[in-house]
Amino acid sequence: MNLTKADLQKEITYKTSRSGGKGGQNVNKVSSKVELLFAMETSALFTDEEKLLLTEKLRNRLNKDGYIQVICDEERSQYLNKEKAPERLIGLLTRALQVQKVRKPTKVSKAAKAARLDSKKKQSVKKDNRAKNYEE
Repeated sequence: MNLTKADLQKEITYKTSRSGGKGGQNVNKVSSKVELLFAMETSALFTDEEKLLLTEKLRNRLNKDGYIQVICDEERSQYLNKEKAPERLIGLLTRALQVQKVRKPTKVSKAAKAARLDSKKKQSVKKDNRAKNYEE
């Protein structure tokens, strides 16, 4: 799935608010914090199977209205934060859509088992030779 900013821009809504952090007195006046909201359920970008997979993997990121919420307040300007937020959303969605391979269970080889047992025997003999023989 190749998501682009242009595709997402049609379905994204932004909220802005005043941000904390660096910026001095500018912080108190300018709304530089950007909150991106994406309605996944009503999106035309994904199939029904992909939507199920996304809701399963991103259920912790959904708010009570069913929107995926991405907050960006790293930069001092609202414009730069608006540029970064969709990139974060694209990364989030692509990671959630990746299906992991099924792990094939493997067994320990006979040679590896034999080597392990052999080393245990050698260690045992070494420790037996160290023991003082009080019976004599």
